[in-house]
Amino acid sequence: MKQLCKMSFLKHLPYHLVFLYIILSSFLFAPGKPATGRASDVLDMGRNITDGDTLVSGGGTFTLGFFSPAGGVPSKRYLGIWFSFSPDAVYWVANGDHPLNDTSGVLVMSNAGSLVLLDSSGGKEVWSSGSTSLPSSGARLLESGNLVVYGQDTGNTALWQSFDHPCNTLLPGMKIGKNLWTGAQWYLLSWRSATDPAPGSYRYVTDTFGGLPENVILDANNTETYRTGPWNGKRFSGVPEMASFADMFTYQLTVSPSEVTYSYAAKPGAPYSRVVVNDAGVVQRLVWDASTRAWKTFFKAPRDDCDGYAKCGAFGLCDSNAGATSPCSCVRGFSPVTPSEWLMREYSGGCRRNVALGCSNRSRTIVNTSDGFEVRRGVKLPDTKDASVDMSVSTLDECRSRCLANCSCMAYAAADIGTGSGCITWTRPFLDLRLVDDGQDFYQRLARSEIVEQGMD
Repeated sequence: MKQLCKMSFLKHLPYHLVFLYIILSSFLFAPGKPATGRASDVLDMGRNITDGDTLVSGGGTFTLGFFSPAGGVPSKRYLGIWFSFSPDAVYWVANGDHPLNDTSGVLVMSNAGSLVLLDSSGGKEVWSSGSTSLPSSGARLLESGNLVVYGQDTGNTALWQSFDHPCNTLLPGMKIGKNLWTGAQWYLLSWRSATDPAPGSYRYVTDTFGGLPENVILDANNTETYRTGPWNGKRFSGVPEMASFADMFTYQLTVSPSEVTYSYAAKPGAPYSRVVVNDAGVVQRLVWDASTRAWKTFFKAPRDDCDGYAKCGAFGLCDSNAGATSPCSCVRGFSPVTPSEWLMREYSGGCRRNVALGCSNRSRTIVNTSDGFEVRRGVKLPDTKDASVDMSVSTLDECRSRCLANCSCMAYAAADIGTGSGCITWTRPFLDLRLVDDGQDFYQRLARSEIVEQGMD
């Protein structure tokens, strides 16, 4: 399941495709002119799509054809799929980093059962969906937006589908994440710019390396710039907005021996929607408002400075509503490692503990009663890459006891807010803690002398 926007390209056609091209070229439509009659949703063997011709999904929602991005170079042509009622909302591009320089492009079904984009002026293959192990009966553009190549004898089994090769957009029914058996990954990849669909600098991925999955934005250096917070059984802990449009969409975080993936589905009657990562590294959930014929932004991230990854360093807390004061502060019982840097609004050095914990340094497993916990309500939970997760823990009290019994445990939280079960424990300095509306409860370990009565656990 390789990333479509990074496929390799051949300089010359294989012999059988050259022959196919010669045969088909006599049947090509005139460049720039659409086919007569109602557009079909099927590309059969022997049929082709030229510039000006299109495939349209059965319900009319999606269109496949050639386009030039709005505001871009008109002569640069791309094969893509877009919302029929919003042509600028292109969700998939075949040849993003290899544009055609004129209207000579043609999409055909090869005799090997693959989709092939040809530059008919030079006789070159620009893009291919790749060979299949079974003979194909053709391709269909579904009402979901998925372009599917079907086998002749496999019923509705897809030999290839565009949903397995996302570009910068996630639609209902698509997924991002990782196949744990093959190592293949699905992720969103930004365009180079708003007018250039070549692969850009930002990826939106489902992080499978931490204690709990979460979605993150990575830049060209593979540096994390934003994280949603871990999945808490209902939503991502740092995206409370998800609850506000839960009447429109259902969210699915799949964790199984075969895959870890995130997807969403539209409920009956829900408006059209898409999740896009743009060339500035911002991810947005856009929803179509039919009354104004415009896309409305239901969510975007990063929202503010506090969404920048690890803005306040280790043991720091970010508050976007701090006003004129610093957005960063140290959690209770901690102070800046380098106060002079904090005065200059440089917080990455983080914080250090003021008073040592009462837990014995000689035995790291002695049950200790001199330490306690302060609850911090309404937060995006810290990064869980170095945290431990045990979903067999049935209550929050049991989670507390586990943390208290481990002198290395610095904090804990419930893994599933719906049932209150599951236990996350942090044994290393925690990062990227911020306040959010309707956030989760986070229990931080403190020496008894640092705990005030209010908020004490």
